[in-house]
Amino acid sequence: MRKMVVAALLACVPMAAVAQPVKLKMATFSPDTERLYNTVKKPWVAAVNKAAGGAIEIELYPNGALGRAPQQQAQMVIDGVSDIGFIVPPFTPGRFPDTEVIELPGMFQDLAEATRVYTNLVRNGAIKDYGDYYPIAMWGTPPFSLHSNFPINSIKDLKGKRVRGSGVIQIESLKALGAVTVGMPPTEVPEALSRRTIDASTSQPAVLYDFGLDRVTTHHYFIRLGAVPLAIVMNKQKFESLPKAGQDAIRKYDMDYINKLYIDSMLEYDSSLVKKLESDPKRKVVFPDAADQKAAQVAFEPVIKGWAGKSPRHAEVYKALVSEIDKDRGGRK
Repeated sequence: MRKMVVAALLACVPMAAVAQPVKLKMATFSPDTERLYNTVKKPWVAAVNKAAGGAIEIELYPNGALGRAPQQQAQMVIDGVSDIGFIVPPFTPGRFPDTEVIELPGMFQDLAEATRVYTNLVRNGAIKDYGDYYPIAMWGTPPFSLHSNFPINSIKDLKGKRVRGSGVIQIESLKALGAVTVGMPPTEVPEALSRRTIDASTSQPAVLYDFGLDRVTTHHYFIRLGAVPLAIVMNKQKFESLPKAGQDAIRKYDMDYINKLYIDSMLEYDSSLVKKLESDPKRKVVFPDAADQKAAQVAFEPVIKGWAGKSPRHAEVYKALVSEIDKDRGGRK
């Protein structure tokens, strides 16, 4: 009888010794209905969890379940409220000073170029903002455009209008075009447009639809403002504490893999939404002609030079940006 009891206890040891997966919380303030969530964030989590073989388990918390304020997401990762976070660096001015270079107006052709350049600048150490984090993805949006409830046919129509912008660089770019600027997170913009407390907002097509700006705007002016940097980052100490299988799974699917998901999904989506706007007879879509685009670039030049001239560090980062853009375009000729 005693031998049977001992044998039974020993049989239980392997089961008890099986390690439970390390649970990781991934926060995103954006809705679970958005394209980015369903075609990029969810598939990335699924791929990592599968590759980890039970060592880790990432759980997604969309809709601001761990914290709704976009400007708090970066600190939530540091504080351990979330382990992995989707962040928008411009929403926390001063925290990611090098990354501001991605926002300079008129620099990028599309989101794919912005994403490749931003990623390479982080990888090669030209952008040094992420020492407290393990960078998982660095994305650039399409160049931001303007969406309003009044006609915009040229940059002259912006003079004196109340326009919402995000981030220091975008605000300065709007001022250079003659607008009166208002800062607010994207979640508050639809109501502000509806109440006419602002006349227009900067946006990209995906945000226009995902956050409901399409319901309160009828005019769309595709001036090429700066791209907005987006990132997925993990608490660095938490990453380093993970079992090797967990670290290897995240490394396998960070940067190149997740960036491809982003570019393949969002480039097509962005194009389809622009066509959707153009096909709606209730909307007016304007692409600046060569003269208007040139006038805008002339207005933007002091913003670019002003940022680059703030310090030797800014000058160094700007030089690295221009070099990386030239390299990226040269490699695609």
